[in-house]
Amino acid sequence: MSLTFNQDKEFDIIAIGRAAIDLNANEYNRPMEETMTFTKYVGGSPANIAIGSSKLGLKAGFIGKLSKDQHGNFIKQYMEEKEIDTSNMVYDTEGHKAGLTFTEILSPEECSILMYRDQVADLYLDSTEVNEDYIKKAKILLVSGTALAQSPSREAVLLAIQYAKKNDVKVIFELDHRPYTWKSAEETAVYYSLVAELSDVVIGTRDEYDVMENLDSEGDNEKTVQHLFQHNTELVVIKHGVDGSYAYEPDGTVHKGEAYKTKVLKTFGAGDSYASAFLYALVTGKDYETALKFGSASASIVVSKHSSSEAMPTVEEIEQLIRERS
Repeated sequence: MSLTFNQDKEFDIIAIGRAAIDLNANEYNRPMEETMTFTKYVGGSPANIAIGSSKLGLKAGFIGKLSKDQHGNFIKQYMEEKEIDTSNMVYDTEGHKAGLTFTEILSPEECSILMYRDQVADLYLDSTEVNEDYIKKAKILLVSGTALAQSPSREAVLLAIQYAKKNDVKVIFELDHRPYTWKSAEETAVYYSLVAELSDVVIGTRDEYDVMENLDSEGDNEKTVQHLFQHNTELVVIKHGVDGSYAYEPDGTVHKGEAYKTKVLKTFGAGDSYASAFLYALVTGKDYETALKFGSASASIVVSKHSSSEAMPTVEEIEQLIRERS
């Protein structure tokens, strides 16, 4: 099986939500307290997915709010260089700043991130800044969970989803759970469940689905997918790290994707690269088995590199890795 899209659309994918700054540690295998230098990249899950999609050859656009300063300019310029349409990225006029993420590379297995997300510009995207005519031009609206954490961004995303559903645009929900942005587990579960039930495709780790279901222990994939299939969902992807990923169809078909082993430098960035390559495969008409391979291969490439956005692979790099490991 493969997912079908309305082909009469100008954009393959339009993402909405967080575009921020990543500051990745240059000194490996040491705690952040001892790290003295960092390299600046564009970051944020939906921004990374848009960048990854564009690098794979998809026509991508972005809806988001930027700080009106040098960081905001850097983000916009970088995304334009990566051939992403930024016509619906707006500047904040109330002094809110770009989100900053400092990364610690303690070891290949132990990486942590320190996020500065208080009063960040991307969470002040307003419903009036979401354009229906823009969204209707896309095959896919990519929504990230972090954008649901606060108002007015939450309402802006829900409005964008309404516009997508009204105009035959597939809604893809990447769970992207960042606990420090939310007030409580209950609030997170409410909004994650609401958007998942409205979405055509849901992608996340097993841990993120546990957050959505407000569970204290690891949940059951079968229960998760059965609940979502009672709503609008056509495909559910649940990732289990080194144990691979699974794609579930409403008719009970389950596809297994193996994780590709690599020399890991850091653990962050894997989810965004997975999503961009998985969606590329779906948009270009590949079946679910192939899409899982593309997602896993892309994630494997990015965790072996220093950045997330800058390390997004090409189609040729992904296909070569799949051939080598087959």
